Amino acid sequence: MSSNQLDKKSQAWSALFSEPMSELVQRYTASVGFDRRLWRADIAGSLAHAEMLAAQGIISAADHADIRRGMAQITQEIESGSFEWKLALEDVHLNIEARLTQLVGDAGKRLHTGRSRNDQVATDVRLWLRDEIDGLVALLGELQRALIDLAEKNAEVILPGFTHLQVAQPVSFGHHLLAYVEMFARDAERLGDVRRRTNRLPLGAAALAGTSYPLDRERVAKTLGMEGVCQNSLDAVSDRDFAIEFTAAASLCMVHVSRFSEELVLWMSQNFRFIDLADRFCTGSSIMPQKKNPDVPELARGKTGRVVGHLMGLLTLMKGQPLAYNKDNQEDKEPLFDTVDTLRDTLRIFAELVGGIVVKPEAMERAARRGYATATDLADYLVKKGLPFRDAHEVVAHAVKTALGRGVDLAELSLAELQGFHASIEADVAQALTLRGSLNARNVVGGTAPDQVRAQVARHRARLGA
Repeated sequence: MSSNQLDKKSQAWSALFSEPMSELVQRYTASVGFDRRLWRADIAGSLAHAEMLAAQGIISAADHADIRRGMAQITQEIESGSFEWKLALEDVHLNIEARLTQLVGDAGKRLHTGRSRNDQVATDVRLWLRDEIDGLVALLGELQRALIDLAEKNAEVILPGFTHLQVAQPVSFGHHLLAYVEMFARDAERLGDVRRRTNRLPLGAAALAGTSYPLDRERVAKTLGMEGVCQNSLDAVSDRDFAIEFTAAASLCMVHVSRFSEELVLWMSQNFRFIDLADRFCTGSSIMPQKKNPDVPELARGKTGRVVGHLMGLLTLMKGQPLAYNKDNQEDKEPLFDTVDTLRDTLRIFAELVGGIVVKPEAMERAARRGYATATDLADYLVKKGLPFRDAHEVVAHAVKTALGRGVDLAELSLAELQGFHASIEADVAQALTLRGSLNARNVVGGTAPDQVRAQVARHRARLGA
């Protein structure tokens, strides 16, 4: 049988049609150019399906053995790069099935008993995404560990904390980094939740209505390590909630990366000079020899828009579809694949980037001194002397106004000057007005005191098993 004849016979609907598909339509509708990455999942699902068919007496043991043998050869061919992917066969499923039939004959044709490409592709995408989620959670762990290591080294380093990008209060640089650890920990949690809903088996739903063959769907689910079966055949073949939910979780994770990136860009700028990034994560300018540009954080900000765009695309893809499967769903794969690729590459490079950050404590502390970061500490001092907080707030505002007018810090005002704002101020106010005193005073759970930072580092290490 010629290759063209084989390809034509592999189109299950070909006998109904009186003319072949045009080349333009063939290119327009084919997905093998991008869905071939599902091949491992496709083979795993087919082998589990074949094993169940044999156990149920739907196909013979000999057919099952032939299918296993053929799939082993196909696996070897794909891994070695010798497998011929054919556009005429549309997608990964028909390409593998056609090659299987070429290798083992009728046994290959019997493999599709009790299933459709509708439940087959839904199964393949879920299996593939489940494994990708596992890899992403591991990368999130690596990024968190890198941040924890840097936070532990910088628990005592004073950073100006900002609100509205104005100096607010001094914080530990380690504490600031641990805020991102909390974000990425939530991202890993969310991906774990998505994994549970992804890891359910559509196979056996067939085209949309189930099948008349006595399938054991629970057996297939167990073989594939899935947590259960999809309970409604219509929903099983048409549901893409798991893909949307994953992309939403990925978008939020990229938003966290983007916020961190924005701070890295600011901190590295000449106006801040809080940190430096390793040269391998930066580029120069083609015209300005003095430039060192933070390209990786900047590009991550841009790629965040790309992933969020994929989320919008998937939501729009599904919003108008009636039950059950529609060809529209072919468009779910490229945004999903690109989201996985983008998030994976971003997490991997950021775990390395964090390890190469050079911290400049002196610059951070100088910046904290410029912004009256201990003003709240002076207000707290007065409250402890008996003033209502609102009155203390008013007193300190006058003190800051005076210091601003003279171009000095609160700590540089004399005791007599401070007592001029309120008589209850005594010599012990000096400790309250130091950056270090402010930092150490916030020794509550979740606070910025170095002791609390070290406690949180220990908690995160225990959580991550590191």
